[in-house]
Amino acid sequence: MEYREFGSWLQGRFGCKVQKISVNAGFTCPNRDGTVGWGGCTFCNNQTFNPAYCTPSKSVSRQIEEGKAFFSRKYPDMKYLAYFQAYTNTYGSLGHLRSVYEEALGVEDVVGIVIGTRPDCMPPDLLQYLADLSSRTFLIVEYGVESASEDTLLRINRGHTFAVSADAICRTAEKGIMVGAHLILGFPWEGRAELMRQAKVIAGLPFTTLKLHQLQIIRGTRLAEEYASHPWHVFTAEEYADIVLEYISYLPPNLVLERFVSQSPPEYVVAPRWGLKNHEFADIIRRKMRLL
Repeated sequence: MEYREFGSWLQGRFGCKVQKISVNAGFTCPNRDGTVGWGGCTFCNNQTFNPAYCTPSKSVSRQIEEGKAFFSRKYPDMKYLAYFQAYTNTYGSLGHLRSVYEEALGVEDVVGIVIGTRPDCMPPDLLQYLADLSSRTFLIVEYGVESASEDTLLRINRGHTFAVSADAICRTAEKGIMVGAHLILGFPWEGRAELMRQAKVIAGLPFTTLKLHQLQIIRGTRLAEEYASHPWHVFTAEEYADIVLEYISYLPPNLVLERFVSQSPPEYVVAPRWGLKNHEFADIIRRKMRLL
């Protein structure tokens, strides 16, 4: 059993090492400002995945240049993808969205962009622009799907259904745009059978890339309040690795798996506290694969 690893896949496409650089372009979220809901998803604290240089008080190009300065010390010939990560990065006027994407692509050595967003924030005019953009540069639209369970999406206050996710994914792929997704494994009410049902559903959608990560209980979230009131079992690293192995066994072999775990700053993490980076966890997965 093997899987396609994201970094190697990128290197194969570009012929060199390619690094994603996070960008915070100052967007918000329709699940926070009242358009869809208030308060955001119960698990979400955006502070946990923004690097120090990544702040909307700086221009998009300056954030990228500061990110480049960090990575280029180790790999001077590296190329970069601008990763619009914080909040919902298609939530704005088409004119504004076009300006920030094009600004990122204008930075030297940036060879493409990755846009993180919600599936309920992809209007037809933006999708058409992204299709045009995809014809001239490397582009992945990465949707926060989180779960294929309608019950879970309601419980975590996601503000959209899985049907909305599936529709956005298919519409995007039909335009010739590479599609990624983010999924969380480990909600306490989702048993192993439900997760494997989800894996089979995900396998039937036209994804190019996929991110999995363990449910993390993060300080300052409603999920952390729920956990404090009624603690539940969280996966050990070995338990989670076994879940991941079975989950990805249902996925198409050409699907590119970007990561298996999230690496939030330890001061924010209530549980689980594994202390494992993605590459360390990937080593566990590869070791287990060799034993199959």
